[in-house]
Amino acid sequence: MTSPRQNTQQEMSAEIQAIASTYRQSLAAGAAPLTQPSLDYAPYRSSILRHPTKNLHHTDPETIELASPAFGHQDVSPLEADLTIVHNGEPQGERIKVAGRVLDGDGRPVAGQLVEIWQANAAGRYIHKRDQHPAPIDPNFTGVGRCITGADGSYAFTTIKPGAYPWKNHINAWRPAHIHFSLFGSEFTQRIITQMYFPGDQLFPLDPIYQSIVDQDARDRLVATYNHELTSPEWSLGYNWDIVLTGPKRTWTETEALGEDGEHHG
Repeated sequence: MTSPRQNTQQEMSAEIQAIASTYRQSLAAGAAPLTQPSLDYAPYRSSILRHPTKNLHHTDPETIELASPAFGHQDVSPLEADLTIVHNGEPQGERIKVAGRVLDGDGRPVAGQLVEIWQANAAGRYIHKRDQHPAPIDPNFTGVGRCITGADGSYAFTTIKPGAYPWKNHINAWRPAHIHFSLFGSEFTQRIITQMYFPGDQLFPLDPIYQSIVDQDARDRLVATYNHELTSPEWSLGYNWDIVLTGPKRTWTETEALGEDGEHHG
């Protein structure tokens, strides 16, 4: 299949703004807010090629894996939540701590949930064979971690702030710095994937994935908050980010069939 023509960043920005303007008009006319993106958001080029084109069908639950998620060949260790101690040397970049709670739509904590993260290194490079852009690989940073939420729904990771990276959606396309989050429920079919961003990123207005969530409040819920109480003296900056699983304020989640144009899934 032939890929869509790659627009310039100026054309892409105009397209994003046109969709946002139409959405604001629909809100003014009384439409309900759209907190989740459409599956075929045009500026996000791979969504055009990959979104479902046929009617969805219910699947017989007996034919799906109904067992609880397997955490791996061993129990999840608290050490796996620190991505900076995986190798013998220190990773390069700005050390950060990201913490928050996993909540249901009524604000109640969701305990005992497997939370996994993956991300680029400080230079915006993933340890992945498909990531070949000319940024350095950090031999002391793999970029993956996991933990189990506590009784209060809490999670916490120590890591390195990721860098922006090019992703070829259009000419001069760069993704804002972000961390991918995966959460499992009590079954494999309950897995959700989302992304956490950092405050004040200048790439937000230019990023089709971020802008595919046309409701500003919903977009804002993907952005972590700097938290000085989480910041450790002489060591790391702290960010707080809660994940809401259900309800009108739920966190945006990705459709697993989509991706960032097939790039950087680490």
